[in-house]
Parts: sequence; structure tokens; C-alpha cells
Amino acid sequence: MLNEFTFWVIFAAIATLIIVIDLYATDHRPGKVGLKRSLIWSGVWISTALLFNVFIYFYLPDGHQKGIEFLTGYLIEYSLSVDNLFVFLMIFSVMNIAGKNQPHVLKWGILSAIVFRIIFILAGVGLVTLFHPIIYMFGIILLYAAYKMAFGGEEKIDYEKNPFIKLIKKYFNILPNYEGRKFFVKKERKLYVTSLFLTLLLIETSDIVFAVDSIPAVIAITHDPFIIITSNIFAVLGLRSLYFALAGIVELFHYLKYGVAFILFFVGIKMLLSEYIHIQTELSLGVILFSLTASIIMSLLHKKKAV
Repeated sequence: MLNEFTFWVIFAAIATLIIVIDLYATDHRPGKVGLKRSLIWSGVWISTALLFNVFIYFYLPDGHQKGIEFLTGYLIEYSLSVDNLFVFLMIFSVMNIAGKNQPHVLKWGILSAIVFRIIFILAGVGLVTLFHPIIYMFGIILLYAAYKMAFGGEEKIDYEKNPFIKLIKKYFNILPNYEGRKFFVKKERKLYVTSLFLTLLLIETSDIVFAVDSIPAVIAITHDPFIIITSNIFAVLGLRSLYFALAGIVELFHYLKYGVAFILFFVGIKMLLSEYIHIQTELSLGVILFSLTASIIMSLLHKKKAV
């Protein structure tokens, strides 16, 4: 058996290695990322997370339970991340960002997302510890998120109404039709903000909105900060590769949002009933796996019928 501190060290080392590899791949292989390479790297990062899960299961004290909690939390975060990536696709389309520059924006977007997620997780766990009834508010948030995802219709990206974009436009000069990789450009002794930085702001704000849904969902599974943070960060670290994989096969996931909506609904109910009914983590894991599998199968069948 290994203690939790040792696992923190192992996790930090793995996460740092993933970030370094991802940054190196981004900076030394410019241009649009192909579908094949995206799928390969997505498989590598998923396999890394699952291998870490195996170590938790066998070597962490109370590892059997913690391992199931990690896998459940990872699947929740990863499935929610997929829906988030569809929004990223729309943002890049609306902002007219060339494919060759998208990896650069995502790189900084994901690094920032890691910092914000850790802050939100610690705040969420702290709130539940200090004031347990807030868990009911989290449950209501998840039910609303489930309803919005299933019946809210196609989300529109109106960057002109984004408060951060308004603030930037108020105090900075904007450089339109910029095709380089810089967030800021100095021209004629004036500092200009490029469309890449505005896109990064949109991606960050959308990720913060998704974090409001996803973090309570994992807190419904476990209150252990180690499990919540590691499962969350492992899911986020694979987002860049997953994005370019999804960009190539996006039409195959037409019904995925309904599966994710059902997961949010189930976890929201679990939170609201937590004081009266204890739902085993194994059951939660089964429901999540079934929902994702069923939605993917329905998407593939729908695709076949449409051909």
C-alpha cells in the first residue's frame, strides 16, 4: 500500500509530463492536427488515466472504493468535456480561427482551465464541508443543467454580448483579420488585442460555465479532494487531442448530449436524496456507462439511417 501523498507526487509527475509533451507537440508541429494523430493521442491520455486508476484501486488505502469513485468521476468529467468541445467548435467557427492556430489557443485555454478547476473544486468541497445543505443547491443546479442540455436547443455563440469581450473592447484596440499566432500585437506604438485572445476569453468563460455543472456532479460521487482533482484534471488534460478527434467525427455523436443530460439528471437526484437514500458508487458507475453507451449506439444507428 502507498499513502495518499505518494499518489499526489505520482499524479503531479504524470500531469506535468502530459503537459510538457502536449506543449512540445503544439509548438513543434504547427498546423492543423489530423484525425488519426488526434485519435492516437486521445487513446494515450485515456490509457494513462485508466492506468492511474488501476494503481489507485490496488495500492491506495481503501483503494477498491476510491478506484471506483475515480473511474466514475473521470467518466462524468470526460463526457461533460465532450459537450464542452462542441461549444469550442462553434467558437472557432464564429471567430473564424484558422485550423492551424486552433491548437495554440486550446493549449493556453486548457492550461488556464486546470487552474480554475482546482480553485472551483477546493471551493466546492470546502462549501459542502462547512455548510452541508448547499449540496441541495448543487443538486438543483445539475437538474437545471440536465434540462437545459436536453431541451435547450442549439446553443448560440454571441461573443458581442460576452461581458469580458465588452471589457476588452472598451479598453484595448482590436486588430481584425489577424492570421498569426500572437494574442497581442504592437503596431505604430499601439498595443492591439488579436482575435486569438478574444477567442481564448470565450473558451475560458465557456469552460467556467461548464465547471459550474461538472464539479458538483463529481462532488455527488465523492467528497475526497484527491479523487475529485485527479479525475477532473486527467479529463481536462486530454481535451486538446479529443477536440481534434471530435472535429473530424462530430456527426457521429448526435445523441450524446441526451446521454450526458441523463447523467446530470441522475447525479442531481442522487445529490437531493443523499440524506435519505444512499446510492452505491458502483450503481452510479453502471448508470453512467449505460447512458454513454446507449447514446453512442443511438448516434451510430442514426448515422446509418441517414446515409
